[in-house]
Amino acid sequence: MMIVSRAFSLFFRFSEFVCAAVVLGIMAHFLNDYDKTHVGPLSREIYTTVIASLSVLFSVIWMIPTTHQFLHYPIDLFLSAAWFAAFGVLVNWIGRFNCGGAWYWGGIRRWNSYCGQWRAAEAFSFIGACFWFASFLLGVYVYHKLRQPMTLDGTRSRRRWHRSGV
Repeated sequence: MMIVSRAFSLFFRFSEFVCAAVVLGIMAHFLNDYDKTHVGPLSREIYTTVIASLSVLFSVIWMIPTTHQFLHYPIDLFLSAAWFAAFGVLVNWIGRFNCGGAWYWGGIRRWNSYCGQWRAAEAFSFIGACFWFASFLLGVYVYHKLRQPMTLDGTRSRRRWHRSGV
């Protein structure tokens, strides 16, 4: 059980890192363009850049296998909510351009277009939020599973609510 949960945790952390790095790169490109032209949603770009930077940092640190790697689930929930908020502000801004509806993904293949880059940032922010939430759920499950007392034969015991633990 523990090996499988650690493998899932490592997969989730690596996926969180990849999504955050992609969004960080795209937002850095937009911030560079803003520095030159002063056109674009600066506050949204800064917010998404900060969330992506924190996600890169935490996902790299938490990829290191430790004894307490599943105790970070409250921060996983916070970062998941922050990523969903970043996705929301990105979707809200794309509606102001002539890029189609919020769920139109036809122009994402043209990488040199503004709309394609913005939609890629949207997509990876949503996927990253889902990975952070999955990591939160795994952390909650493993943490509460490990809090059950161990019996002498190595299995987890389940006490009834009316019996004493003494």
